[in-house]
Amino acid sequence: MSLAESDAPQAHLEADPDWWRGAVIYQIYPRSYQDSNSDGVGDLGGIVQRLPYIASLGVDAIWISPFFTSPMKDFGYDVSDYCDVDPLFGTIDDFDAVVEMAHSLGVRVMIDLVLSHTSAEHPWFIESRANRQNPKANWYVWADAKPDGTPPNNWLSIFGGSGWQWDSRREQYYLHNFLVSQPDLNFHEPQVQEALLDVARFWLERGVDGFRLDTINFYIHDKHLRDNPPLAPELRNASIAPSVNPYNYQEHLYSKNQPENLDFLRKFRAVMTPYNAAAVGEVGDAQRGMQIMGEYTAGDDLMQMCYAFEFLAQDQPTAGRIAEVMTRLDEEAADGWACWAFSNHDVVRHVSRWNLTEPANRMLTTLIMCLRGSVCLYQGEELGLPEADVSYEDLQDPYGIEFWPEFKGRDGCRTPIPWEPSNQSAGFTDVKPWLPVPIKHLHQSVAVQEQDASAILHHYRRAIAFRHANPVLMNGDHDAVRHMGDVVYFLRSQDGVSLLCAFNVSDQPSEFELPEGRWKQVGAELGSAAVPTDGKLLLEPWQVCLAERQ
Repeated sequence: MSLAESDAPQAHLEADPDWWRGAVIYQIYPRSYQDSNSDGVGDLGGIVQRLPYIASLGVDAIWISPFFTSPMKDFGYDVSDYCDVDPLFGTIDDFDAVVEMAHSLGVRVMIDLVLSHTSAEHPWFIESRANRQNPKANWYVWADAKPDGTPPNNWLSIFGGSGWQWDSRREQYYLHNFLVSQPDLNFHEPQVQEALLDVARFWLERGVDGFRLDTINFYIHDKHLRDNPPLAPELRNASIAPSVNPYNYQEHLYSKNQPENLDFLRKFRAVMTPYNAAAVGEVGDAQRGMQIMGEYTAGDDLMQMCYAFEFLAQDQPTAGRIAEVMTRLDEEAADGWACWAFSNHDVVRHVSRWNLTEPANRMLTTLIMCLRGSVCLYQGEELGLPEADVSYEDLQDPYGIEFWPEFKGRDGCRTPIPWEPSNQSAGFTDVKPWLPVPIKHLHQSVAVQEQDASAILHHYRRAIAFRHANPVLMNGDHDAVRHMGDVVYFLRSQDGVSLLCAFNVSDQPSEFELPEGRWKQVGAELGSAAVPTDGKLLLEPWQVCLAERQ
């Protein structure tokens, strides 16, 4: 590749500060993407190796889950050094190679920053817990016991049990919303905020284009440590924690979602602005997620996007449910921007979660590419991978080990990507992989699907290409999202272009009547129905109708 060729995509990438609006972002879970050094674990070198494949999908950016120095108690979401690469994944030079290769291919790089908590092995926490007088004594959330020695309040951990852990050095409790080994930082301490903003600056200087901000609404806790109130049983929602977890029994009014968080997010946005960088915040809240999304992405001084959980739920979305979600978005986050996903590294893959047939999966893929907002695709989703059945003996996830067998944890969606079918590790590694590769995944490998023109992989490419070929889908408006029986439909509009999007969300034929006017079929490559002269359409099971107003 000549210098001119490699510089051209980079110049293009730097030109658009609004690149994130409507972008398609591909999530990489690095442990399971590609092993380049024969230790059974994926790494940054492996990502470099596979970036041409990622670019061939047509995505705008990659989001890389944590690769920072970590004891790996929560597989990288427990950071012990924010500004270095864990040797398991390579070196800082390997990360620079990822950025260079991605940019040369016209793909932006977003990284997963875990700011709400660190590892207990982080030097900051080691110093903080040493005594109550050291310079970092207030960098974490410390509190005295109640007179009877019990924790300061009733806050719970997502991983089960109390959110507080006794520390004999300081004779105080520290807060951990997640594992005991993941103490929460104290954002009420200005020095903590500045240290974390410096972390963002470090990676922006290395060329990253943005961040996925883990548990963005957990940053700040109630200063007064007030008890969370109980949550009525009918309001419990297991989208954030499994139903067997008592975390669902509380309304988390004081342990997260504090209004002071907006001030920190404005500071973070100001750090990103000179770099044309963007952030997508993960809002972990089962009751108020949409409202918080609206608060965190309103205007131009907060976060650009928030990661939406509505379609990560257990039940397959019906036409009515899709219309309900989008209506709530218009009501509660009209000025905000959602980033939609069906799967990620924390939930059962949606092919299995919703028991999808391939036609249903194709329809939903087309649907998500037509929604207003941005899109996150999780690695392997483009292959139509089902959830892997990981035996207890092979489990790695502490979440699954804690709640087994009612909840099997997250390993089933984290197994290695199958690149080719020739061996048990599917081309991911040449040794035993850190999680087993299911035999059934071998038949859905990249190599197999590349040779099959009818494979779901090619449908993903066509759907992404269709989104990019129609800017109205990237950042246009939509009218009210409605449903007529099993058909959900809406109109996307921008600069005089109107695109009708209708989807039969069922396994039965459904009637649909196009709005008045002259319409031309588009998206035939996605199975879009031909437009009848009388406007009365019978959509086949899982069929779509995409039509442009003439």
